[in-house]
Amino acid sequence: MNVEEEVGRLKEEIRRLGQAQSDGSYKVTFGVLFNDDRCANIFEALVGTLRAAKKRKIVSYDGELLLQGVHDNVEIILLPSASTTAAA
Repeated sequence: MNVEEEVGRLKEEIRRLGQAQSDGSYKVTFGVLFNDDRCANIFEALVGTLRAAKKRKIVSYDGELLLQGVHDNVEIILLPSASTTAAA
């Protein structure tokens, strides 16, 4: 699977597990993503996929490297896409 596909799947999973915000973004904690069985089966390297998505400005979160346990409460924000904000 290529990086673009992985990032696309990550967006789907954040929408599934996260809470929609009034600005069109979605919020989910790293712990929820990391501990979800479906995400565990989809993503071989969740942290790497998150970093790729952050680099592409698709998601936002504090820090560079997220570690299970230590960073379980870090909020990951799926930023609203241009098409989402245009429709609003």
